[in-house]
Amino acid sequence: MKTLKSTDDALLLAKIKEGDTVSTRILVDQNLNIIVNYGARMLGDRSEAEDIAQEAFLRLWQNLDKWRADAPVIHWLQRVTYNLCIDRLRKKKLVNIDNIIEPEDPFENPAESLYQSQLSIKINAAIQALPERQRAAIILSHQQGFSNIESAQAMDISVEAVESLLSRGRRQLRILLDGLKQEIKETTH
Repeated sequence: MKTLKSTDDALLLAKIKEGDTVSTRILVDQNLNIIVNYGARMLGDRSEAEDIAQEAFLRLWQNLDKWRADAPVIHWLQRVTYNLCIDRLRKKKLVNIDNIIEPEDPFENPAESLYQSQLSIKINAAIQALPERQRAAIILSHQQGFSNIESAQAMDISVEAVESLLSRGRRQLRILLDGLKQEIKETTH
């Protein structure tokens, strides 16, 4: 990267005063990233730094007649950027986090939500391990909310057969989920 000299800047600024848009573009291209990166490091926010850089260049254009050619423009822009960043940081009011109202969490207790999710996964895995007809009866009855009559119609079997499948399915689930029952007792105590 070429180091700019104040004489190079003086020439560019003289052309800018005359309305030369190419010189304006050259000056901005040479300095914009430097100013934005500096502001981003100061503010911790690139979007705000871009706003600051825009303001710094605006001030440069407004003060072209006052600019002294004894130093590179980047030094002046950095100083203006520094001041704008400090002003922005000072305007940000210190917020007492104790006064912030916490948004309502749809999951009152994240640990409980995680536990419920894991529990649901384990129960569904146990249901999937049941024989097909027992699984169908359990799903229809307990997850779909079908009555025994509706389940019998859906499965094209008798109500007694559904009741038998439910009985055997529940018994098998108790066996499959026995360890889970102990785990629940341990985590709640």
